[in-house]
Amino acid sequence: MPALVVAGMMPLGLYGFQNQQPPPKEPQGELQKQRPKPATSGKQEIPPEEDKSLGVEEYSFNPLQAQKDLQVGLYHLKQHKYRAAEFRFREATKWNDGYGEAWLHLGEVEEKLKDPQAAKEAYTKYLEVASDAKNAAEIRKKIEKLK
Repeated sequence: MPALVVAGMMPLGLYGFQNQQPPPKEPQGELQKQRPKPATSGKQEIPPEEDKSLGVEEYSFNPLQAQKDLQVGLYHLKQHKYRAAEFRFREATKWNDGYGEAWLHLGEVEEKLKDPQAAKEAYTKYLEVASDAKNAAEIRKKIEKLK
């Protein structure tokens, strides 16, 4: 039996697997210094993020996404999750800057979060976007109260 094991190992030696040497190392010193470095513009280039959820969101006009964010924000508002609602209403205004309902609800949430400056800004933007709204007089009163 031991003879078969030795006989089975013999062909491996014939193919050079036993005497295999590691690849030669690159020379150190002067040759390494002579290698040209890649040209850069002076700025450090940042590779693009592979995971899209970690990248920076780019906003463009998207009324469907704005409406979706508004609906989710209203759900959070009903659940008294004001920070989550605030985030969704802000997202809706980024997708559609002229979305008056999102600005109105953002102002309401900011009031509940006790941030009068942000509430005033949201209400002011609401009046810019929807100047002919039925509740414009009421919103103007709220703005005066927040000052």
